[in-house]
Amino acid sequence: MNKRLQILALSLLLVAAPVSLMAQSERDDIETEMSAVTLSVNGSKVHINGAEGETLEVYNLTGVKVATIRIDSNDKVLNLNLQRGCYILKVGKVVRKVSIR
Repeated sequence: MNKRLQILALSLLLVAAPVSLMAQSERDDIETEMSAVTLSVNGSKVHINGAEGETLEVYNLTGVKVATIRIDSNDKVLNLNLQRGCYILKVGKVVRKVSIR
């Protein structure tokens, strides 16, 4: 009985090891893609770096899209004419929750 449990545990470890290695490499790829685009907010101004040719989508917290802006340069500062509150900004695969004051 004890020998069967040891064999079962060993086989589970061997099967699970490649899966954990694959998951780690996929996470590294996602972090590399996300680090290329940066978003920062100061008041109602949004500074976007590294997103030339992308589209900025702005959603309110209920999920309604309130703005879509095409980014035409690598370093762009936008003045969002939005009411105070929390919004979700999406550029490519990068998504940030921000507060407009």
